[in-house]
Amino acid sequence: MLPHGVCRMNIENTLLFMQRFFFKQATKMKNLLWASLVIILVSVLGRASETETPLGYLQGLNSPDHHLIQSEGLGRSFHVFVRLPEGYKEATKPYPVVYLLDGGHTFPMLASYYRYLSFAGELEDLIIVGISYGTDDWKKGNLRSTDFTAAAPNRKHYGGAPNFQKFLETELLPFVEGHYRTKPDRRIIFGQSLGGQFVLYTAQTKPALFWGHIASNPALHRNLDFFLQQKPENTQTSSRLYVAGGSLDDPVFRAPALLWMQYWSGVTQKPWGLQMETLEGEGHFSAAPQSFRRGLKWLFAAVSED
Repeated sequence: MLPHGVCRMNIENTLLFMQRFFFKQATKMKNLLWASLVIILVSVLGRASETETPLGYLQGLNSPDHHLIQSEGLGRSFHVFVRLPEGYKEATKPYPVVYLLDGGHTFPMLASYYRYLSFAGELEDLIIVGISYGTDDWKKGNLRSTDFTAAAPNRKHYGGAPNFQKFLETELLPFVEGHYRTKPDRRIIFGQSLGGQFVLYTAQTKPALFWGHIASNPALHRNLDFFLQQKPENTQTSSRLYVAGGSLDDPVFRAPALLWMQYWSGVTQKPWGLQMETLEGEGHFSAAPQSFRRGLKWLFAAVSED
């Protein structure tokens, strides 16, 4: 049974609920139409139990689990998708977990890309978790520009990163680690654009929350000063930070990111191992797959060298 505040979405359960509802109505009203609906739903339910859901045919995603998680702290819900590595059910070992911000876009793209990379043995077995708002419309609940950002002048809706970080730390991470075999000391977070800003935010405020941080084209154009000044109290962590920027990124994003890289390259005592790269020929959005691949390869290559 899932804990309070978590709803596991399942087509068969939905149909079963409808079947029971219609049956009660048919019994109560003795109505031929209601009875006919019950018969139809029983037939549909039987077929649904014998076939895969549509996501099951996207083998690159490996029939991901889907959870609707209601955050008590934020008062909002998130769609959370979990792609397990092949052989997970047969194995007993724990796995590193990669958490993808903007999961409505990054999860279908990068979870299947991960499968391609694993064919060639480029990456070790991983659990991929996508955190999605379920919409691109801020009016319908996509509050990425609040959740992923530090405060900024002239942007009242910025500044929700502390609360979103608390949601991850106290609600989402415990849920994932309570339901799947994970390695808490090998948590990784990936973010693109404003998601990349949040990766830097959590790396610079709580560097030990995640072992690996991958920031792709971080958008720091409205609050760069915070990221040039914020230094975590704990500077003795084993965490690692990979920051990549596309050479063709829009200058409004590229220039502040380069200033951040220049500043931190001169800091002698960093709170994490740091790798910074320019991805030649990549723009603001095209850089994401390359950042994902190169960031993960660097993280785990650094482990093997320890």
